Amino acid sequence: MAERFDLIVFDWDGTLMDSAAAIVRAMQAAACDLGLPAPSDERARYVIGLGLGDALRHAVPELAEADYPRMVERYRHHYLSRDHELVLFEGVVDMIATLAGRGRMLGVATGKSRVGLDRALGHTGLGAYFHSTRCADECFSKPHPAMLEQIMDELGVRPERTLMVGDTTHDLQMAKNAGTAALAVAFGAHPAAALEAESPLACVQRPQELVRWLFEHA
Repeated sequence: MAERFDLIVFDWDGTLMDSAAAIVRAMQAAACDLGLPAPSDERARYVIGLGLGDALRHAVPELAEADYPRMVERYRHHYLSRDHELVLFEGVVDMIATLAGRGRMLGVATGKSRVGLDRALGHTGLGAYFHSTRCADECFSKPHPAMLEQIMDELGVRPERTLMVGDTTHDLQMAKNAGTAALAVAFGAHPAAALEAESPLACVQRPQELVRWLFEHA
């Protein structure tokens, strides 16, 4: 399987950055601000990776359509007030630098907004390593294949030479819909059992295992 992939596309939250818990807390706080029942941790974690509008519709079904803009504003307020404290998982910086040094093309397909991803890329210093990125406010939300398809089209890479790495079933289903291979990480938003049910190449349990798997197989 060595050098099987020319392009490796990563999800961001819960895959490269340890941010799943912060997203859950921001979603719960935003619901409380609007006087609505806060979603459970499990319900809020499930929608991580979707576009924000889709995520809120699923996580807070009591939310009236007219209140979506207010809910989005409160979520962003709570998340952005703490996002400077978020860190990448251990080993991610060296992993990305090494993969780039080995000639792999790298991408990001994320449920974040463009503003949010650019902010995160700038804060972490990883922006220069990625050849192409797509966000949920630029095309269809996961699990629609549009993000992966656009990245592959832009970089001229075939699906069979592309690997999607993510921490949610939304990521794995997007890969399946786009015809690419997928690698699951079980240290983010979704539990290992749900991820394994989507039949990824592997389901790694810790960030260090992700680094090792990619170095050995990608």
